[in-house]
Amino acid sequence: MKVALVCDWLTNVGGAEKVLLEVHKLFPEAPIYTSKYDPKGISWFKDADIRTGWMQIFPATWRRILGPFRQIYFSHLNLSGYDLVISVTGAEAKAVSAPDGVHISYCHVPTQYYWQMHDEYIKDPGFNKMNAAVRFFFRLLVKPLRKADFRAAEKVDFFVTISDYAKELIRKYYRREATVIHPPVEISDFAIKTLKKQMATKREVTGVALRDKSRGVVEKSVENFYVVTSRQVTWKRLDLAIRACLELERPLLVIGEGPEHKKLVKMARGSEFVRFLPLMDKAELAEYLARAKGYLFPSLEPFGIAPVEALAAGCPVIAFREGGVRDYVKDGVNGVLFDKQNVKSLVFAMKKFEKMKFERGKVSRTAKEFDGKRFDAELMGFVHEKVK
Repeated sequence: MKVALVCDWLTNVGGAEKVLLEVHKLFPEAPIYTSKYDPKGISWFKDADIRTGWMQIFPATWRRILGPFRQIYFSHLNLSGYDLVISVTGAEAKAVSAPDGVHISYCHVPTQYYWQMHDEYIKDPGFNKMNAAVRFFFRLLVKPLRKADFRAAEKVDFFVTISDYAKELIRKYYRREATVIHPPVEISDFAIKTLKKQMATKREVTGVALRDKSRGVVEKSVENFYVVTSRQVTWKRLDLAIRACLELERPLLVIGEGPEHKKLVKMARGSEFVRFLPLMDKAELAEYLARAKGYLFPSLEPFGIAPVEALAAGCPVIAFREGGVRDYVKDGVNGVLFDKQNVKSLVFAMKKFEKMKFERGKVSRTAKEFDGKRFDAELMGFVHEKVK
């Protein structure tokens, strides 16, 4: 079977890229078509046949304003001769056609800036001084862009998606049904059994000691800090985690990077309770998660791989109730859910959380069903069913 893979862009590391990597492992000979590739931003696909076109000339920082161009690019991509095309997408890559085969779209969510997060995007397009101009043109173009996105969804043969929440959105905006296959999570890299071996020789995680007002300097083994790991962009709402921890005077580790980094550092005001760490390898990240009191997840996301990694490490999750998180965080079992996406609601949940006890082994076991082997089996079963 001749297979082609398609994705929106390959410029940085994230959950969508992790899904694509797993699909690439299943079809290692399949070329990957994308609008923009930056091997410096993501090094996972050095062995892959990455194919770009005229959109490669645009800087990666322009990604948020290039939606109309991506619709044109993908809708005109020549994928004739392929028996199977799999698009892994949350934006415009679903616009491709498979004239000689079947197109299965693993759609994370309908294109958010056209549909469910349109209002949030209008409030803060993320271009600073150019925000007013971006708002004007986006309001002018959003209706034809939505029509083009809807037409692209009509051309897909079969939809697969990442959560029940995403399935509801695909039904609402595209009027299509989708099969839920939860994305792959590297459970074994974060599981407690693995961590016990690598943590046995270490008393604390290297290089960081956090201060808690009531207890002085604490070591990581005491599990007296919260952690959040995420790409630092506006809609992830990391500001809520920082403000809540400042208000409660609780230690917080913010791990990651992104365009909002400077704003978040400024928001922390140099507080001893908030520390920022860069991206790190899985082994080191797993140790932080295993030693943390809890993982804060204030974002509204169609799934969220990072919180599942935290669960695998035995770290309970405090999460905003909406979105894909409902598929894996069970209130009182492996975490706490809060109802409103604001500081007050998160603070209330953290206070509730601190009165509860969670058995780390039980928390870790709730993540087992999301491992990569399960994803491989379910996706390949779906492919074999649909491609006769």
